[in-house]
Amino acid sequence: MNELLKEKEYVALAYMTGILPIKKYGDESAINMFDEISMLDPMTYENYMGFTECEVKELCYQYDMNFGAIKDWYDGYHFKNGTSIYSPRSIVKAMTTKKLGNYWSKTASFENLKKYISSNYDGLKDAIHRLLVGDKIPVDTSTFTNDMANVTSKDDVLTLLIHLGYLAYDSKLNSTYIPNKEVSDSFVSVIKEVKWPETMKLIQNSDRLLEATWNLDEEAVAQTLEEVHDSYITSPLKYNNEDALSTTILMAYYTAQDYYTILREMPSGKGFCDIGFIPIDPTNPAMIVELKWNKSVDHAINQINSRDYFKAFEHYKDNLLLIGISYESDSRKKDYKHHTCRIQKYR
Repeated sequence: MNELLKEKEYVALAYMTGILPIKKYGDESAINMFDEISMLDPMTYENYMGFTECEVKELCYQYDMNFGAIKDWYDGYHFKNGTSIYSPRSIVKAMTTKKLGNYWSKTASFENLKKYISSNYDGLKDAIHRLLVGDKIPVDTSTFTNDMANVTSKDDVLTLLIHLGYLAYDSKLNSTYIPNKEVSDSFVSVIKEVKWPETMKLIQNSDRLLEATWNLDEEAVAQTLEEVHDSYITSPLKYNNEDALSTTILMAYYTAQDYYTILREMPSGKGFCDIGFIPIDPTNPAMIVELKWNKSVDHAINQINSRDYFKAFEHYKDNLLLIGISYESDSRKKDYKHHTCRIQKYR
C-alpha cells in the first residue's frame, strides 16, 4: 500500500475506509500522509459517523416511533461539540420492524466481542463489571497498534471495542463507557456465552433483590448484598470505601435499569444522595439509597432525612422508599463482613 500510494504523481486523492485506523508499525505508520478519522478522533466529521439526533427524531415522526424509547435504547455516542450519533443499522432495524431490540448480537462483530472479553486480561473483568453499571473507565488508547490480531492488554481490548462501536469514548476524561441499553444487552449476552458464572448469578439474582426491596424485606436485601460481595469483589477492587460499595450495589441492582433511571451522587436537598432511582413506570416506587461503611444503617437513614434528600423526589412522595445500606468490616478479622439494610416508606 505504501508503494502504491506514497508520493505517486497519479494519486490526487485517496479515501480509505475500514473499522480500524491504519496499523501502527513502530513509532510511525507506514502510510503517514493520511488524516485518520476514527471514533477516538472524528475531527470535524462527527455528523457523518451515524444518524444524528435530528435525523432520528425525523425518522421517529415518519415511522410513528417513540423518540424517548429510541433514545434510551440507541443513544450514547457523544463528541466534543455536543453531537450525538446513533448506529444506522440499529435505527433502520428498529424503524422497519417497529421493535426495539438488540441488533448488535446478529452481526459478525458480536463474535469479536465474545473473543476479546473471554481473553481475561488482568483487570478486564472488573472493568466490564464497572462498565455494566454505568461507570466510565479510564483507558490508555496509545498502546493499541490498530491490529485485531495483536491485542495484549486490558487497554488494548477496551480501545478495540471503542473502534468496533461496543464502547463510546469521552475524550475530555480519556475514558470509555457503554453507550446504551442495546450495547449493554450485548455484553450480558456475551457474558452468558463465555461463562462468567459469578457474574451471571449476580445478574440473575438482581430481580430477586429488587423484589425484596419493594417488599421492604431488609434481611433478604442484606443477605443478597453479602452474596454479591463474595462472588463479585476481586482483589484489584478494594471494597472498604463508599465509592466501591456504590459500584457493587449498582451491580447487584443491575436489572433495575429496566425500571429506573439511576443517578449516582444525585443532587438533592442539602447535598448529594449516593444513589437515586427515578421510576420509568410511576407505579414503581422511587428510591433514595444512602451508603455507609463502618457506620450504622440508622446513620444513613438519618442523613437522608436531615439533609432533605427527598427534595428532588417531590413527584414521588406518595410512593418513595428511603434505603440505608451499611457495610461493616474488621481489619483484625480477615473474613468478617456484614451488611445491614434499613428500608422506610417516606411519610
